[in-house]
Amino acid sequence: MEVVKLTIQIEWSDWVQWNRLKIDSRSGAGVIVPNGIPGVYEARLSGADERLTIGKASDLRMRIKQALVKGKAKHSSGTKIRTTEDTSKIEVRWAVTDRPAAAEEELHKQYQTKFGRLPKYTEHT
Repeated sequence: MEVVKLTIQIEWSDWVQWNRLKIDSRSGAGVIVPNGIPGVYEARLSGADERLTIGKASDLRMRIKQALVKGKAKHSSGTKIRTTEDTSKIEVRWAVTDRPAAAEEELHKQYQTKFGRLPKYTEHT
């Protein structure tokens, strides 16, 4: 696990392949994402430094698995990613925080400092 030092400290999960997040975790083959827990998440092309999106969630499991990956709930970045990118080459990670909006804002600022823009599918901070 990678620890990123922010004003708000977060501890990232390992990167998980997008398609593994589609599998129901009750089957034993899927990935368990914290349910009902707030946090932040990122998606990238496997091994890339740049991100496709950086977002926040009041419920990580619902936002990542149901909205971003499966499209069962509204997610503008998720819709664009699912229709534009080869999802077999995408990986996602998340971090639990009780201040998701503040953590997302800080992650966006750090990203803009490094790359001069927001991630490809992130429209605003």
